[in-house]
Amino acid sequence: MVRKMDERFKRCVGERGLVKEPVAKDLIDKELGEAESDLGRAGNSASENDFKWATVQAYYSMFHTAKALVLSKGYREKSHLCLSVALKNLFIDSGILGRKHYERFRDTMSLRKDADYGLIYSESSAKASIEWAREFLEAARDVL
Repeated sequence: MVRKMDERFKRCVGERGLVKEPVAKDLIDKELGEAESDLGRAGNSASENDFKWATVQAYYSMFHTAKALVLSKGYREKSHLCLSVALKNLFIDSGILGRKHYERFRDTMSLRKDADYGLIYSESSAKASIEWAREFLEAARDVL
């Protein structure tokens, strides 16, 4: 099935926020390793009641997971927004991954920004982010 890429995806490619490059399995594996590492550190931070840092680390676990997925399709991201756009276009719109993963990625991106820049965070949002990151990583491993 041939799908039409949305305008945001085309803009990210045109403005070099997404760059086409050959698929490199070693780089995909490295990103998945970073995702796993960040996920573990997020759990440790949450267990120490450092919910701000746990939220940030959970987001970066999801970031590296998304990056691995997008790399597997031959694109490298140059911005967090374009990574989100690529995830949606390459994996969600095509039905490879469920929509909840994209929505949770975007939600966790917002939670990370709130924690970093607004100092707004909570135990419940940190723990939800960690669980979402775990589920996203598992789903990505199944796909890859």
